[in-house]
Amino acid sequence: QVQLVESGGGLVQPGGSLRLSCAASGLTFSLKNMGWFRQSPGKEREFVAAISFTGVSTYYSESVRGRFTISRDNAKNIMYLQMNTLKSEDTAVYYCSAVSSQSRTASDIAHTSDGRGMDYWGQGTQVTVSS
Repeated sequence: QVQLVESGGGLVQPGGSLRLSCAASGLTFSLKNMGWFRQSPGKEREFVAAISFTGVSTYYSESVRGRFTISRDNAKNIMYLQMNTLKSEDTAVYYCSAVSSQSRTASDIAHTSDGRGMDYWGQGTQVTVSS
């Protein structure tokens, strides 16, 4: 059974930083292209960042590029999202997600505006940016 478990969310002041983690089990993590999505109240889920199974290729939404960094440790089966210079508009539930087939690339994930077509999802972790 595939499990994706996010952690690291919380309350942070504007301008602060958080690092989210996504621990994976039940799948061959090192062969999965993955991504982070987020959803704010009253809004549709949106793409944040994606990473290829090797970790070489990364993609970001315009709203987080230059502030967020996606990475992965295939030896530990963990994906990360380092979030710096956080803004109030970053407040959302953040979800990690994976695709089952390598035919769906990290670039494809980046063009999935609402996460449609992703095969596996975590339960989400709340990030609140507020003073």
